[in-house]
Amino acid sequence: MKKLVLSLAILATVSAFSQEITLDKIYSGYYRGKNIAGIASLKNGENYAVIERGGIAKYSYKTSQKEGNIVDGDFQSYQFNDDESKILLLKDSQPIYRHSFLGKFDVKDLKSNKTLSLNNGNFVQEPTFSPDGTKVAFIVDNNLFFQDLNTEKITQITNDGKKNSILNGLADWVYEEEFGHAKLYEWTKNSDAIVYVKSDESLVPEMLIPIYGKQLYPSEMRFKYPKAGENNSVVSAQLYRLDTGKNISLNLSGFRNYYIPNVIQTKKADEIVLITSERIQNASDILKVNTKTGNVTKLFTETDDKWIETDNVTMEFLDDNSFIWGSERDGNHHLYWYDQNGKLKKQITKGNWEVTDYYGFNPKTKEVLVRTTQNGSINKVVSKINIETGKSTLLSNPEGNNSASFSNNYQYFIETSSSATKPYTYVLKDGNGKTVRELQNNDEQLKKLQQDNFVTREFFTIPNEAGDQMNAWILKPKNFDPNKKYPLFMFQYSGPGSQNVANTFDTGNGLWFNLLVQKGYIVACVDGRGTGYKGTKFKKVTYMQLGKYEIEDQIAAAKWFGKQSYIDASRIGIFGWSYGGYMSSLAMTKGADVFKAGIAVAPVTNWRYYDSVYTERFMRTPQENAKGYDDNSPTEFAKLMKGKFLLIHGTADDNVHFQNSMEFAEALIQNKKQFEFMAYPDKNHGIYGGNTRPQLYQLMTNFILENL
Repeated sequence: MKKLVLSLAILATVSAFSQEITLDKIYSGYYRGKNIAGIASLKNGENYAVIERGGIAKYSYKTSQKEGNIVDGDFQSYQFNDDESKILLLKDSQPIYRHSFLGKFDVKDLKSNKTLSLNNGNFVQEPTFSPDGTKVAFIVDNNLFFQDLNTEKITQITNDGKKNSILNGLADWVYEEEFGHAKLYEWTKNSDAIVYVKSDESLVPEMLIPIYGKQLYPSEMRFKYPKAGENNSVVSAQLYRLDTGKNISLNLSGFRNYYIPNVIQTKKADEIVLITSERIQNASDILKVNTKTGNVTKLFTETDDKWIETDNVTMEFLDDNSFIWGSERDGNHHLYWYDQNGKLKKQITKGNWEVTDYYGFNPKTKEVLVRTTQNGSINKVVSKINIETGKSTLLSNPEGNNSASFSNNYQYFIETSSSATKPYTYVLKDGNGKTVRELQNNDEQLKKLQQDNFVTREFFTIPNEAGDQMNAWILKPKNFDPNKKYPLFMFQYSGPGSQNVANTFDTGNGLWFNLLVQKGYIVACVDGRGTGYKGTKFKKVTYMQLGKYEIEDQIAAAKWFGKQSYIDASRIGIFGWSYGGYMSSLAMTKGADVFKAGIAVAPVTNWRYYDSVYTERFMRTPQENAKGYDDNSPTEFAKLMKGKFLLIHGTADDNVHFQNSMEFAEALIQNKKQFEFMAYPDKNHGIYGGNTRPQLYQLMTNFILENL
């Protein structure tokens, strides 16, 4: 009997021990959650579409019941024309950069059931229906075309497109990466003209990246990449009228015209809006183009004493062609209402919080539908706000990370929400925020995690030397003992306007952090100065000297942790990727007396090596601000490194070039510093593909276990 009891006890111990988070489980998809893909309201406001296996499905808001497939088949994405009589279906795609891809598309007429293979079934980029649904514009080999869906005739709009030279209606590498989209053209509302941006990148310096593969001699990836202070594409705005078949260049000489990041359709038949700026991105002209005459006039100019984020523009035209505009001019991102001539009518939202996303305007109730930080900077909530009275009504959960997909008539919305303790759920709500029914939860995912002793983040704040309270989270072991000393592993990103301390469920790095916690570490994250959702004063203090205040705050946070009774101040490590890798590199040099070990993945090591649009937005050019560039480069402080350092980079990183790590490695070598280095052959900034990610995270796990 004693032997049986002993055996059961051993089995129980083994079972409990095996209930842990492992890299094999993480990368096998064992913890993968469920989602609802491609949610979009149909025009009637009573139905919505989603992407499912086997087709684009149609559901009723009222009953949540599936009413069949709009189209049968497996598709990656879809796009309706304005009256939903036709649908554009992505069948196959090949990625290019962050947003751009080559795609093969079908156009299906939902009335006749006739299907047309766009461009004879060949690859295209950025296809878009004309508003009247009779044509689709698209780009092939940097030239702009449109296809008549009735006659199937293809008309070529431009002829001078050429790789690494001329782009028509398509963003170059830096526009795509930093302004956030690949498409740079738009139809007029009456479908009789297209306004597009022509980019001449012939004078932009070329980046050469070797591609090794399994070739006897490596090939090269060549693309135009303007680094800070170097030549950018010369851009111009072009107007093509279908009735004449001619292109004319729009005269922007009287306006800021160095960058043209946005082309926007208005509610007027013969009008397009352009948003432009000079190289110094602290002022943007909002321009109105008359597409009948080609005349360009200015609506207004948005200014800032530091920078304007033209990569995140909020501009929505209402039925009378007045418009909603997003601006940080009062110290937080809020909404403003302008008349059709660019005269400010009023500020719609106010307060010590920010509008993070704009969903639309309900003309019946005079309300904007928005996502905000009204309930604290680590939470995102959905609200409706009356543009005349300013009255705000909360529609979503009051805490956590909440977003919405509204019906076309705003009578319903599908709320996607999560928090630090709860994975994503999809809930159908009515226009007043009342729950109709839950559509999808991830209780099964949570159960698996809880069975494997998953711990959740605790939120708090930490003071910095400037007197700010910095948002922070911490993960402690399940059997946490406040009288015990634990090693600390810090994670951060720290880039301008970013946020890592958010009340949301993290099944990305959060799973790996839990693995480390189960091995006896405390993991923490702190959002210091420069990060977002706490107002522009906190975010824009880093202007002209990226890295300075960010690393001061990470060092201050590490010292604060080191003074806590449960942290071993001699065993503090730090990890980050991209901007976070830059910070880890600074931590191991400028903060060498504080950090014992650090991991930097794909780091920028001098802002001189990074792209023009992003870097100059915050730093101006190296010619104007050499000190700002060099005083915060880890390469300049390589001699200070003391602890254990792991440097990681993909050799085919088109974003943060491998050159950054090569330069830093050389500086460390010449200063007789020992460090570990892993290069991932032919991998880009994400460093993934095949078994790459499991190998990478095992490498980092081993490094931490051995050195921290």
